[in-house]
Amino acid sequence: MINFSDVNARMGKITDLFVNDIGSIRTGRATPGLIENVVVTVYGGTKNKLIELGGISVPDVRSLTFQPWDQSIIREICNGIQAANIGMTPVVDGQLIRMSLPMMTQEQREDYVKLLGRKLEGARGMIRDARADFRKKLMDAKNAKTVSEDEFKRDEAELQKVTDKYIGGLEEISKKKEVEIRG
Repeated sequence: MINFSDVNARMGKITDLFVNDIGSIRTGRATPGLIENVVVTVYGGTKNKLIELGGISVPDVRSLTFQPWDQSIIREICNGIQAANIGMTPVVDGQLIRMSLPMMTQEQREDYVKLLGRKLEGARGMIRDARADFRKKLMDAKNAKTVSEDEFKRDEAELQKVTDKYIGGLEEISKKKEVEIRG
């Protein structure tokens, strides 16, 4: 007998990972996810993500601003963003760092759609691996005669239903992201 709350928890974490992973894929619209995980070196060697160093704002659909909590490292942060080569040029404007998103070409959009497809397939594979792990537990229980044939078939069908639900959810998220990318 398997615990379906464990199945849901594991597959939910995979979905969360997928959502987080595709958050950095450009869509032509500015979002904090484009820069929040950019790692910069500050304070003479400490590596931090931007989200750990200040606030990110989206003043309009084509630009981002970053306001560091510690103004003394604004130059280091700006240089770090520049070095990260994320396709945006940071400019210090008083206490803010401003970045404008360049227009995406059709070729770039297609490349991002392909990247999204690869990430979706990776997440589907992780869901299938999770299903295989839980199915093995079911098989072990059946072989050890701790569950009946009927319980095994019922749990196996339920496991497939849960798997299908999560894969369907991943595909929905991916479709929405693809619409955003294609603009």
